[in-house]
Amino acid sequence: MNTPDERSSAGLSGISVLLEDNHLLGVVKPVNIPVQEDASGDADMLTLLKSDLKIRHDKPGNVFLGLVHRLDRPVGGAMIFAKTSKAASRLSDSVRTHSIRKTYAAVTNGIPREREGHLVHYLLKNERTNTVTAVRKGTPGAKEAILDYKVLAEDGNRALMHVELHTGRSHQIRVQMSSIGCPLYGDQKYGAALTKPGEQIALWSVRLRFPHPVTKESTLLISLPPETAPWTQFSDNAYKLLRNELEHGE
Repeated sequence: MNTPDERSSAGLSGISVLLEDNHLLGVVKPVNIPVQEDASGDADMLTLLKSDLKIRHDKPGNVFLGLVHRLDRPVGGAMIFAKTSKAASRLSDSVRTHSIRKTYAAVTNGIPREREGHLVHYLLKNERTNTVTAVRKGTPGAKEAILDYKVLAEDGNRALMHVELHTGRSHQIRVQMSSIGCPLYGDQKYGAALTKPGEQIALWSVRLRFPHPVTKESTLLISLPPETAPWTQFSDNAYKLLRNELEHGE
């Protein structure tokens, strides 16, 4: 099993590389960088990584890099990209069949009544406002969203959470946690009442487990959240608990 983590090297772009071979590229997405070009015109992950690959590997012409999954712009952490069309197709199949297991760490404002829980909501996206709302089952256009969470540590009215996604809906963790009264720290969109201007959302892609697109070997990428507030408000033992969950969880 391949288990690179956040201690891996950085590419020329300054983006940390967790794993790279002829077929895929695993990196740590910095916060506030879009995954692909958008209306803002800001530097995006695909463009930065293609440029990085072109220079590091002295590649002529255009560089292929396939986007396999997404992270919201303000969210950081582990991501995988495909370096060949074959890998892109197979990794996309893994996404569709839920063979890519996605785990996140989050800090919430509010502590769930149950330390472990299984949440099922139906989410409806408003494309015009780019917002998502939890609605009743059967609402036209709504999609089922499922996750499991575990509270790893508490401090005051905040919790450090381990979140396992079973579906990949837009803004899913943010909306589902807000729906149970525990919006994410720094979430300007779904937790504005408890968020100060300028606070960074505390949501991090900490683990990706997936079958390698060519070797089929179980591959594990790990990236711990940055050692900055609010992650650091919990005891040192909380980080140990999180790492243990990531390295030994299913």
